[in-house]
Amino acid sequence: MPMLDSDYTQRFLFDDTDVRGEWVGLERSYAEVLAKHAYPEQVAQLLGELLAAAALLVGTLKFDGLMVLQARSSGAVPLLMVECSSDREVRGIARYDEALLTPGATLSELMPDGVMAMTIDPANGQRYQGIVALDGVTLADSLSNYFASSEQLPTRFWLAADGRRACGMLLQQLPADRIRDGEEREASWQHLRTLADTLSTEELLGLDTQTILHRLYHEERVRLFDPRPIVFRCSCSRERSANAVISLGHHDAELLLTEQGGSITIDCQFCNHSYRFDAADIAQLFAGAGTEGPSGTRH
Repeated sequence: MPMLDSDYTQRFLFDDTDVRGEWVGLERSYAEVLAKHAYPEQVAQLLGELLAAAALLVGTLKFDGLMVLQARSSGAVPLLMVECSSDREVRGIARYDEALLTPGATLSELMPDGVMAMTIDPANGQRYQGIVALDGVTLADSLSNYFASSEQLPTRFWLAADGRRACGMLLQQLPADRIRDGEEREASWQHLRTLADTLSTEELLGLDTQTILHRLYHEERVRLFDPRPIVFRCSCSRERSANAVISLGHHDAELLLTEQGGSITIDCQFCNHSYRFDAADIAQLFAGAGTEGPSGTRH
C-alpha cells in the first residue's frame, strides 16, 4: 500500500455480487494544480473534486487516450476543466469571479445553469461526449444523477476536497453475472450504496483504501487490486504552441508580431508556461523548418 500522502487510484471488486469500485487519493498532483493559480477555498475545493472524479472515471474505462471534464455556468465559477489521461496524468484549471463568491454556497449557487461536457478522446477510435447537468447539491450528486438517467452502467460517486487533499470513491453495478434475479441485484446494489453513504467527509479525506473498505464492508468479500499512481503533467509544448501560431496564417501572424512589439507569446493556462516566438521563429515556422529556435520557454 502507498502512504496516505501519495497519489493513486485503486480498484476493488465484490466477489459475491456484480459491483466494482474505485478509490482515488490526490495530494501532490492536487497541490501542483493549485500552485499554478491562487484559487479561493471554494474554487480549490470544486477543482479538487473534479480532479478526483476524472481519475475515478478513467479507472472504469479501457482505452488509450484522454478524458476531459469541462463544466461551464453563468455564475461565480464560469469554468472548471480537468484532463486525465489513460496513463493517469492530470491537469486542471478554473475560472472564477471573486466578487460573486459567497461563503457556504452550494454547487448550484456557485455554478447556476451549469452543464459539464464529459469527453473521451481515444488515441484510436471515435470520440464520445456526454452532457452532465450540474443539478445536484454536489458534484458527486450530479455525476450520480447522470449515470442513473443515462444508458451507462449505474454508478454512484462520493467526492471530497479541502485544498490539501482530494479523494473520492465510486461504486458501479456490473452486468448480471453472479446475481441474475433482478430484485436480488437491486437489493445488493442498494445495500452497498447505503453503507457507502455513511462515509463522512473526514473519513474520505483522512483514511486509506483498506481502512475505508474495512469500515464499510468488513462483512463482504472484497478483492483489492494494486494501486496505480497519478501524477500532474501538463501536455503543453513549444510544438503545440507553434501549431497555434501556424493556424493563424502567415499574414495574420506577421500582423500579430507587429502588434505585440516583435514577438508572439503563447501562455499555457494550465501550468503558466510561456512560449515566445520572435520574427526569426515566425519566418522559420512558415518556411516549414520546424519549431526549434532560440527563443525558448519561460515561466
